[in-house]
Amino acid sequence: MKVLTKLRRLIPEFWDTDPDAGPYKSLFNYRRIWWLAIGVLAVVALVPLIVMTFIDYNVTRTSLESENLLRAARTTSNTRRAVSYFLDERKNALKYVAIQEDVTRLADTRRLAEVLEALKQGFGGFVDLGLIDDSGRQVAYVGPYQLQGRDYSAQAWFQKAKERGAFISSVFRGYRDVPHLIVAIKCPANSNGQQYVLRATLDTEQFNNILSSLDLSGGGDAFLVDVHGMLQTPSRWNGPVLSHTALRIPKYSDTTQVMLARDETNREVIVGYAYITDTPFILLLVKPTAELMKPWQSIRIELLWLLVVSVAVILLVIAGVATYMVGKIYLADQTRAKTLHHMEHTNRMASIGRLAAGVAHEINNPLAIINEKAGLIRDLFTYKKEYAEDVRLVGIVDSIISSVERCGTITKRLLGFARHIDVRVEQIRFGKLVEEVLGFLHKEAEYRSITIDLRIDEQLPEFESDRGKLQQILLNLVNNAFQAMNDGGRLEVAADRYGRDAIRFIVKDNGCGIPEADRKRIFEPFFSTKKKRGGTGLGLSITYGLVQELGGEMTVESEVGKGTTFAITLPLQANIKEGANHEHSSG
Repeated sequence: MKVLTKLRRLIPEFWDTDPDAGPYKSLFNYRRIWWLAIGVLAVVALVPLIVMTFIDYNVTRTSLESENLLRAARTTSNTRRAVSYFLDERKNALKYVAIQEDVTRLADTRRLAEVLEALKQGFGGFVDLGLIDDSGRQVAYVGPYQLQGRDYSAQAWFQKAKERGAFISSVFRGYRDVPHLIVAIKCPANSNGQQYVLRATLDTEQFNNILSSLDLSGGGDAFLVDVHGMLQTPSRWNGPVLSHTALRIPKYSDTTQVMLARDETNREVIVGYAYITDTPFILLLVKPTAELMKPWQSIRIELLWLLVVSVAVILLVIAGVATYMVGKIYLADQTRAKTLHHMEHTNRMASIGRLAAGVAHEINNPLAIINEKAGLIRDLFTYKKEYAEDVRLVGIVDSIISSVERCGTITKRLLGFARHIDVRVEQIRFGKLVEEVLGFLHKEAEYRSITIDLRIDEQLPEFESDRGKLQQILLNLVNNAFQAMNDGGRLEVAADRYGRDAIRFIVKDNGCGIPEADRKRIFEPFFSTKKKRGGTGLGLSITYGLVQELGGEMTVESEVGKGTTFAITLPLQANIKEGANHEHSSG
């Protein structure tokens, strides 16, 4: 309950107002104004923020993707140059040997061994060396395998070396049944016009180290393949040499290219590739996009949190500003409405006072004549013996005089009511004031069989206040009670001392009662539960304002079907707030 009470305090005063309370519905529909203010401010504030966040989101992601693609292209180009340099260096060294050395000398195994040793020391990466004649038979060989006299005439690399003058093969097993690659150079023809091919096997381990030594961020992989997709170097993801890669072999390009693709697990990867000139090798550098975009994931979360927090803060500020603005509009409208109602009520009461005074004076004149003539008739009847003994005639004359006196009392009340329209502080006895007010309603109470119970403390002191305003307060409350009760109802008016410096009086009826939802709003201008019966919604609003002008407080307790009790507390010493712009709670 305490939590609900605290939450209830956060609800602004205008929230429970009725948009149908007055003739200008849009003026009093404060909820609609509040939502409209929040909507407009939210659009103005949040749309630029969301647009800028979206732009920043795309720019950051595009920049990171471009950076990853550029980095992949740069690494691929550098690796291609390293592989090309490794192969070209050994091909040119072998070409130099073929040009500088006569084939007759190379056919000597000892000389061929010296050349191989020089190549190993100068360049490294050479495994063996052989000289093959025009028929494809290896006439000289130095190396770890028994390949002397082997026939290579049917080998594709041999034919291509003779046609092109130089050839670098893909990795294959050959006669030695281990993966290797060769560099073959066609030697100048000897004096007999015979053609020879100088063939060298390169160390694949050293060749593989070029790629395995790469530092690839994001768990990347770099390897060589041929046009058929067969691995020429080991791959971290695809397996050992001479296995097949699941990646699609890209089309030929003279320059290094980068593309997005899917691997065998349907994972998105960045693929940088380059065809190595004059070789059967295609360099592939593969990096998983998810790993490379991990920095973007954290950036995206930060952007999202920033957006959420910013939106929440902006909405809170907008709600606070809208509540403050609409609250000020509500208070201004309430103040204006109360001022207009007060002016209307004052003018109406002044008109009623003038009318009452005029009526009282106009009636008093003929009443005085009637009273005078009736008294004269009575005197005449008294002096004449025949009339004095006629009891019936004397009774009629006395009845006329009694009715004249009663009319005089009523006109005096009207004159008293008229005099008290203007503000005037005086000493008041509450019991007498109640009798004056109930005198106007006595006949209605008799006609409707309404019982009026007065419980006023005899020791209740006189107090200072404005008699006219008190009459209006009591008259409004009693009228409301009469309207709430059926015929035969019961009205109670009680008063007693309240503390040291105040008195309290109540007006209690056993009428229909007020629902709780309406009870919170009965003091609002134009709010009425009797609109279908001609209610204006001004009575209790004006009454509440009058009580506050007298420096008092007014509360209400009610239960549907059992009745309503209005309690008013007033100070003993006058505390009149002339023309006060009284404000009250709707709850």
